Amino acid sequence: MHSSLLKHFFILSLVSALAGCASWDSMSSRQKSTVTGAGVGGLAGAVISGGGVLGTVGGAAIGGVIGDQIGKNP
Repeated sequence: MHSSLLKHFFILSLVSALAGCASWDSMSSRQKSTVTGAGVGGLAGAVISGGGVLGTVGGAAIGGVIGDQIGKNP
C-alpha cells in the first residue's frame, strides 16, 4: 500500500510540474522560487513523514515560504 501511495504521489507531482511549465516564462523570479521551494518542501515532507498527507502539505507550505523569502533577494 505504501509503495502504491508513493507511486501515485510521484505521478501527480510529475503531471503538476509539466502543467506548470506552460506558464513558467511569465513568472517572476520570486514566484519561480516559491513554486520550486513548495515542490522541494512537499517532496521532503512526504519522504520524512512516510507519505503522510500532513507532512507533505506542511513541507510544501514551509518550502514555499522559504522559496519566497530567498526569491525576493535578486
